[in-house]
Amino acid sequence: MSDELDGKHGVQSLEVGMSILRAMVTGKRSMMLKDIALAADMPPSKAHRYLVSLIRSGLVEQDRLTSRYDLGPFALNLGLVALDRVDRIRLGLAAISELRDLTNETAALAVWNERGPVVVRWERPRRPITVNVLTGTSLSLLSSAAGRVFAAWLPEQQTEALLRAEIDSGRAPEGIASMADARRLLAEVRREGVAVMSQGYFARGVEAAAAPVFNFKNEITMSIAVVGVEGTLDLGPGSPALAALKAACSTLSARLGATVTPPGEAGGGVADAGAEDGGA
Repeated sequence: MSDELDGKHGVQSLEVGMSILRAMVTGKRSMMLKDIALAADMPPSKAHRYLVSLIRSGLVEQDRLTSRYDLGPFALNLGLVALDRVDRIRLGLAAISELRDLTNETAALAVWNERGPVVVRWERPRRPITVNVLTGTSLSLLSSAAGRVFAAWLPEQQTEALLRAEIDSGRAPEGIASMADARRLLAEVRREGVAVMSQGYFARGVEAAAAPVFNFKNEITMSIAVVGVEGTLDLGPGSPALAALKAACSTLSARLGATVTPPGEAGGGVADAGAEDGGA
């Protein structure tokens, strides 16, 4: 019994069946037998035998007209139950705690509400001078790293009014005077997969980087940021903090069911460095 519990024994046929299901999930569409066999790295005759059993279990179904295979109703039910049991905020809180430990920098979690991005939690590092991020802080779309991440990956119709309001009120950073300027900035964020702000931040003496977290629909659902005192946080290419941030967001996205990530990976916060409150 102890051997089974520590993973030394298993059911090989079940593992083979799971490899077929993984191949079908990766395919993202209904597939012919030969394509499933190729993706699962097994002969078509072997794949067919397993598909017969998977069809009987409801995990796979076959279209009689096209002979293509796809995930069945029981697979769908499993997915829905799993999604229903995923607590994205709980997972996000665990992710920023781990990120804080890895980087020894302030880490913050932001979500979107009807008024824009808002900080739901932050974790303080073990160092004498830090940046504090106020829970409940509403973030600028253009003057915070997390805000830029949400603006970059949300549909423009969802963010345009807020973006225009920031620009028209003069609250946008220097160099952003029109929607065209904002679109160029956000396109760059998408290309990099991360928003980095070493200047133009809405809080003095603060710099930050943020990356997006995606859900099973491959839509942005949260943003995680690392925030530090200006001049002490390395946010240059190849920096350990940026690498840790991207890895944390990628891992959390996968945990939430996302199947694609941007070409890099993406957060926001409040107030001043030192003994005062800062931002993400």
